[in-house]
Amino acid sequence: MALKIGRGAAARPFLVMDVIAAANAKAAANAKAAAAPPGAPGVIRMEVGQPGTGAPRGAAEAAIRALRAGAPMGYTEAFGLPSLRARIARHYQDHYGVAVAPSRIAVTVGASGAFPLAFLAAFDPGDRVAMAVPFYLPYANILTALGMAPVLLPCDAATRWQPSLAMLEALDPPPDGLILASPCNPAGTMLPPDEFAAIAHWCEANGVRLVSDEIYHGLTYGTVPEATAAGCSASAVVVNSFSKYFSMTGWRVGWLVLPEDLVRPVECLAQNFFISAPHIAQVAAEAAFGCIAELEANRARYRRNRDLLLAALPGMGLDQLSPADGAFYLWADIGHLTNDSPAFAARLLAEAGVATTPGVDFDRPRQPLSAPQLLRPGGGHGGGGGPDGAVAWPARRMTMRRMLPGTA
Repeated sequence: MALKIGRGAAARPFLVMDVIAAANAKAAANAKAAAAPPGAPGVIRMEVGQPGTGAPRGAAEAAIRALRAGAPMGYTEAFGLPSLRARIARHYQDHYGVAVAPSRIAVTVGASGAFPLAFLAAFDPGDRVAMAVPFYLPYANILTALGMAPVLLPCDAATRWQPSLAMLEALDPPPDGLILASPCNPAGTMLPPDEFAAIAHWCEANGVRLVSDEIYHGLTYGTVPEATAAGCSASAVVVNSFSKYFSMTGWRVGWLVLPEDLVRPVECLAQNFFISAPHIAQVAAEAAFGCIAELEANRARYRRNRDLLLAALPGMGLDQLSPADGAFYLWADIGHLTNDSPAFAARLLAEAGVATTPGVDFDRPRQPLSAPQLLRPGGGHGGGGGPDGAVAWPARRMTMRRMLPGTA
């Protein structure tokens, strides 16, 4: 007799993880066959949303010191080390000029661990939660697995891939929640502070719980100022992480800034779901705040990569690109080349050795292709390629041009 499988198991796959596996396999095959000529960058890793750099040196050294000291590294409080929570709260004062009490900070198992806590505390099964399209796929998948209903707001270049106040005002009835990401994944675009604040105020006035994904704060390039929901809404939930700006993806440490009414509910959920974020990772995360010079050097490198790709890709046939105000992504419309972005991405990997993420993960109807930029000499995700990666290596560029009809 076949046993029941829960409805939550019907979540769509996150295709970028499949691309990672395919790129790893190609890189391993290349290494085994010694197929690449001397100096060739191997597989150029542009598919995954993580820095090519590791944890900042000071963070790693703090972890080493703690381990050598024989610290037991047991469970922390469910909301994390008090010293780390205080340091995160200080960050809001230093960076945004916003006072946040440490009691409102919850240290989580990455941002990915923060979303289920926030969603379960703020919403009930059947509640409707709006988000812009394109969007980070796990938003919708987590909501759906929890019995909530994503409400998709189609956006395009005219709205800079961000929702507008008019879109929200047109929803009848209003949703129970709104997920806002500025900078967003995959387009990297940002809402100007006045538009961000207007949406936050609308949410508060209409009983809509705002969940502000601020994981890419710090990785912005001066085109649009950063705005945090902690500074313009008493009811908003802020999600952030040490993964992106702090370059600590595998350490799995994130945080929430919670409104007062959700502090205890989220704490109870965290006690039962996760116990605590990894102790050693919290030690490293606190030390990472002292590594700003190194982290700013990383950001300068991302800016150079961004500028290079924005300048060079149009000449290779990819000329419909998001402006990439922040994060380390480009959102490229390839509708003039194909209506099958997974197949296009597979060809790009097989024939040019460039790993990218098909846009169906983020925007199934329009088939774009999302490409995080290369991040450092040596590759963005352990593969080959310098900061000028696929664009500057002549053989790789010519292979890509053969794949793109109409390019010189």
